[in-house]
Amino acid sequence: MAYEKEVDVVDVASVLSHEVTNANNEKDRAPLNPVLEEYLAMEPADRAAFDKKLLRRMDWHLIPWMTFLYLMSFLDRVNVGTAKLWNLERDLHLNSQQFANVTLVFFVSYVAFEIPSNLVLKKLRPSRFIPGIVIIWSLFQIFMGLVTNYGQLLALRFCLGAAEAGLFPGLSFYLNGWYRREELSQRMAFFWGGAVLAGAFGGIFGWGLGHMQGVGGKPGWAWIFIIEGLMTFVCGIASFWLIYDWPDRARFLTDLEREVIHYRLKLDSGLATQGAFSWKAIRRGVTDWKTITFMINYVGPAQCMYSLVMFAPSILASLGSWTRPQSLLLSVPPYALAFGTTIFTGYLSDKWFKRGIFNMFWGTLAVVGYVILMVTKQPAAKYFAVFLTTMSAAPMISTTIVWCGNNFGSHYKKATAMGMIFSSGNSAGIWAALAYRSKDPKPTYIPGHATAMSFAAANVITSVILWFFMRRENQRREREYGPAPGPEELHDIDDPAYRAKWGLEGLTHDEILNLGDDHPAFRYVL
Repeated sequence: MAYEKEVDVVDVASVLSHEVTNANNEKDRAPLNPVLEEYLAMEPADRAAFDKKLLRRMDWHLIPWMTFLYLMSFLDRVNVGTAKLWNLERDLHLNSQQFANVTLVFFVSYVAFEIPSNLVLKKLRPSRFIPGIVIIWSLFQIFMGLVTNYGQLLALRFCLGAAEAGLFPGLSFYLNGWYRREELSQRMAFFWGGAVLAGAFGGIFGWGLGHMQGVGGKPGWAWIFIIEGLMTFVCGIASFWLIYDWPDRARFLTDLEREVIHYRLKLDSGLATQGAFSWKAIRRGVTDWKTITFMINYVGPAQCMYSLVMFAPSILASLGSWTRPQSLLLSVPPYALAFGTTIFTGYLSDKWFKRGIFNMFWGTLAVVGYVILMVTKQPAAKYFAVFLTTMSAAPMISTTIVWCGNNFGSHYKKATAMGMIFSSGNSAGIWAALAYRSKDPKPTYIPGHATAMSFAAANVITSVILWFFMRRENQRREREYGPAPGPEELHDIDDPAYRAKWGLEGLTHDEILNLGDDHPAFRYVL
């Protein structure tokens, strides 16, 4: 059910053109922005066609390169698992615990620097900040191919995590500045699909680059780091021309298109974009029951995905002699299928404007997949289970990201809650590294699979809880206050009648603006 599209003035277009409207005196109303008037004067069919063309234009300029950047970032963070198959442990004299430390230290710095990086993005231009961090982490990746001992590798993995920390939350936040809520799921699915494809390309690249063993006197695992790092460096340089700023500065937009993007976002978001900074808003973001529940919800599929991407080659290599020579290549088809399920789920999620039901479905299939991995002894059945778990975990991640973003209002409450949720999801890499241990019996990996299964089950359970309680709250607000206002209804939050209708007597103007999803007119997306 959609959010109420209310604003703090009588005329939405006046807000967008930064004009002042007097709700009680029509002759005092300021003129609309002349550029926006051109759009509002269109016939409905012409306006719909303009919106469709604008969305295609935005998609073409924004989504493909962002997706490719995230593919490279995910490839760079998980290729240590591929390098392991090319004797990284042997050459650097690592024991199983040291390799686990190398894997998880990335996520320690990633989680620690994620929120600070996002705050920096708000201060700097995306077209400068994002290319900058891409170049920085590419250098750390290249230097990993030159290490000679455990300490050097550990330090560079820590630095890699700190540099990459700003990309995923930054680009997710960036997309919210361009698209309406009902348009985000399929775009986020395509964006997240870059990480899914990294699982496929990682196997192909790892198989090819590992055969450079001995070139320049370096082992195959070193070339995996060096070549992939150089590719990322080139992408970072290109990003100065391929990453755009916010709509008001993006070079590919006309003046009319800029105004229309802001107009569409204002109609969609209403009070969700309002409110000034306050510690009360921060506290509400931290203490909201949905924040903790979504943290558990998001960490589930994230842990499953990190486990699969980092350890699928090792799991496949342990299944039997028929898989061992091709374990890296056999990891490609499951991720190709997962990319398809992610895109299809994103499309349906936006079309139906539903989120939770998809998590329940895919989470249940993921649990089944992990049960098969633990109980069967047949390599073919285990390979089928890898397909099942991968195709299920991937769409849950993009769906959860969009779902939690849809259900927090008030800018600073949302920023706080989303920061905590992202941090919980990315801490999943730590749990994945600790759960899959070299000393565990192969090919069962019981501790690792049991942990991943529990996280997948937690996503299903919390999805049911979120769906049930948000649905009940929507029904309560409908009973007590009536239907949510339409997208272009006129509102004045200082009008006593308006305050009486929504039970807001006694609140100040700013307090109402900061209500966000606590506003009685807000409707949660299920």
